[in-house]
Amino acid sequence: MGRLARLSRQPVIGPVARNVMGYMVNREAAKIAEHFANYIQPTIAKVQHEKNEAYNIRHQVYCQELKFEPEKKDGLEVDSFDGHAIHCLMRHKQSGQAMGTVRVVTPQEEHHLLPLEVHCSDFIDDGKMNPSRFEREEICEISRLAVPACFRRRRTDKFEGAATGAINIESYSDDEMRCMPFIAIGLYLGAASIAVHRDIHHAFAMMEPRLARSMRFVGIDFEQIGEARDYHGLRAPYYISLDRLNAGIKPGLNKLYRCVSDQLCEAVAELQL
Repeated sequence: MGRLARLSRQPVIGPVARNVMGYMVNREAAKIAEHFANYIQPTIAKVQHEKNEAYNIRHQVYCQELKFEPEKKDGLEVDSFDGHAIHCLMRHKQSGQAMGTVRVVTPQEEHHLLPLEVHCSDFIDDGKMNPSRFEREEICEISRLAVPACFRRRRTDKFEGAATGAINIESYSDDEMRCMPFIAIGLYLGAASIAVHRDIHHAFAMMEPRLARSMRFVGIDFEQIGEARDYHGLRAPYYISLDRLNAGIKPGLNKLYRCVSDQLCEAVAELQL
């Protein structure tokens, strides 16, 4: 695939190489969707012990590994936004073990703010995309994506930023889609499907530019709406509309997206939020 990628940039052979790459990507994507469905179960944390699994994964990543937050005696990383958030987990089907988590903060009351509104409101340069311009029930924030170290053992997962979902795109070119980090991809698509199922029109995120590039890689193309500044590392505010989200998922990953979305649909509909 790496050689094809280089050929695809050549003036004459380029179109042929791109067609071959497209065929290989689509073929590999079908295998990925099947592999994902066999081994990984997307779920929504509904009861407290399931939410605690998400909080514990976040504690492992954000408190113990990255040192972004102080360690807690109970091993749970929780904040005030979790009360109005939907928590998605990826589980290992055979063992039932939680392999990663992401949350979608969904304000339900006028006084409910997004995390970036509380901590980073001055980071937003584009006034048109400020969350304060929209109705509370129309917005969400995707945050706290975390994959614990025990599920990042492959060479392609040994990449700075992998704990919070960044993908080594250079490895993808060489190792093809079978080496993509299934858990992180599933979490991206899980967050996207939650927003779609809840009919949320405007999604925001405060993230590292490399994480935004990783999400763009799977077709979740956030627009940067402010400069990157130092906040737990270099981070910037991002925005994506529901229409752009729906239209953006890459064809090669549509089958995987449908797999994740279908499994979360009923669980999201049953939530009281």
